[in-house]
Amino acid sequence: MKLDILVFAVHPDDAELGCSGTILKEIAAGKKVGVVDLTRGELGTRGTVETRDQETFESTKSLGLHVRENLGMRDGFFRNDEEHQTMIIQMIRKYKPEIILCNALHDRHPDHGRASELVSDAFFLSGLNKVQTELNGKVQLAFRPRLLLQYIQDSYIKPDILVDISDFFDKKMECIHVFKTQFFNTEGEGQETYISSPNFLKAVEARSREFGKSINAVHAEGFTSKKLLGINDLFDLR
Repeated sequence: MKLDILVFAVHPDDAELGCSGTILKEIAAGKKVGVVDLTRGELGTRGTVETRDQETFESTKSLGLHVRENLGMRDGFFRNDEEHQTMIIQMIRKYKPEIILCNALHDRHPDHGRASELVSDAFFLSGLNKVQTELNGKVQLAFRPRLLLQYIQDSYIKPDILVDISDFFDKKMECIHVFKTQFFNTEGEGQETYISSPNFLKAVEARSREFGKSINAVHAEGFTSKKLLGINDLFDLR
């Protein structure tokens, strides 16, 4: 299946937190969108791999994703090396997306920045004919998407582009709430963490409103780009 947008997320719930409003908006516009999670988030303090898998399954249905895969990399210990780059290249060549979205360039969680660099390097290498990969016994052809953007996560990074998600913010929060073992400390279950505090989700909404205000919208998501971005018509800007 060829996708319009392929989202890479190092942990299940990263895509929901960072860019699910944009995902929902593009799917509503008829675009095909998929997510590839790099790890199963097995080092998370709260919940288990099994509960995280179930939450991911439920969120995938709620988002209406066309595909979601997990590469099974080691949470916290994956590296930006040939082995892991090859796994990303295989996914890029499999789905041939026009646009890739990936983790923030740097963030509070060290996995986020490392995953961003891993995807960025694989993005370039995927377009080289002499980088050879196979998937399910079939040789893959070189392919490089036309655009790579990084979504903004916990740490503030000045965005290069903002996407109005006002009509999709409530649905975005519904998808985030699916990960209840991570974001809710119900009945004293599990150790309280940085993201299980009620203030964390309040901050997610505050960031969304802050970005929205910048473009005269109620809510927006921000993205960065390592290259300059161009448009055909100045009137497309707001």
